[in-house]
Amino acid sequence: MTTTMGAAVLHPGAASLQIEQVAMAAPGPEEVLVRTAATGLCHSDLHFIGGSWPTPTPCVLGHEAAGVVEAVGAGVEDFAPGDHVVTCLSVGCGECTTCLGGRSYLCTDGHSLRARPAGQPSRLSLDGRELHQFVGLATFAERMLVHRRALVRIRADMPLDRAALLGCGVLTGTGAVFRTAGVRPGSSVAVVGCGGVGMAAVQAARIAGATVVIAVDTEPRKLAWATELGATHTVDPADGDPVEQVRSLTGGGAEFTFEAIGSPRTVEQSFAMAARGGSATVIGMLPLGARVEIDGTELLLQEKRLQGSLMGSNVFRRDLPQLVDLYLDGRLRLDEMVSLRLDLGRINEGYEAMLAGEIVRSVVEFP
Repeated sequence: MTTTMGAAVLHPGAASLQIEQVAMAAPGPEEVLVRTAATGLCHSDLHFIGGSWPTPTPCVLGHEAAGVVEAVGAGVEDFAPGDHVVTCLSVGCGECTTCLGGRSYLCTDGHSLRARPAGQPSRLSLDGRELHQFVGLATFAERMLVHRRALVRIRADMPLDRAALLGCGVLTGTGAVFRTAGVRPGSSVAVVGCGGVGMAAVQAARIAGATVVIAVDTEPRKLAWATELGATHTVDPADGDPVEQVRSLTGGGAEFTFEAIGSPRTVEQSFAMAARGGSATVIGMLPLGARVEIDGTELLLQEKRLQGSLMGSNVFRRDLPQLVDLYLDGRLRLDEMVSLRLDLGRINEGYEAMLAGEIVRSVVEFP
């Protein structure tokens, strides 16, 4: 039995999303049907809308959402109707070497859980034809049908419109600080790029006890927001070389730097900003095929580290509930990160505001 629902569809060659009525199948084995309460607009989706990263089309995009379980398929024992849940694209099989080693975000077989096995009807369809489900989630829709491993149950007292942000942007930014880099109390931090992920990294540095938290961005309003969320200093490249500004503020470089833009140039700057023995962590989504050049002398003789952080090195069923607790006890501030609320029909406006640098995060809310 199938149901119909509204969804934002990316058609081949399109530069924006089209609202369509699409069909969704009933939950199969190990699948969970979720009524979407809210979904965040992440810059990562914009890479696929713009075509700089490929994805099969037509498809329903979106990967950062929260909602309420409506039904479960056979074999699902860890979720029940009424549960409040958050989605995450870091789906782990639980059996490969990386999963068993505690790094499920690097699972070598998680992709097999993002769609139904070959030969089975697709979860989504449009006019009788297969409709692709972005990273196995497709959150830009009134409902989601996903593998149970793509969900985590959260406390019912957590507002779902703010819980949605935890599934990608906040998890990625905080995880890069807490998990990948391991920022310590009393340390110095520089965050390059103050969008949603960067703002989460700024907050995580504050929560971790960093004494100096430097926000670097070209948008004065974002620097002001970063100050409200925990930055102790700000750097605007319009005022001069950002590397030299950070070095001046820290007496030689920050112990931990984070690149949250996805540009080879800012990755190189982030590495140059790092102190002797420090680390530069890349969070931003670099273009396919991008190359980064760094000073080999700094790498060796100064023992700097350049590392990537995939989704904040998360184990999301452990980390998401912890982030919920941080929000509810007032340490993680999500209310201030929601700059714009929209209904599904205005989703393209959210991306226009993102490109204009007017927001930290847009959230699409569903009735």
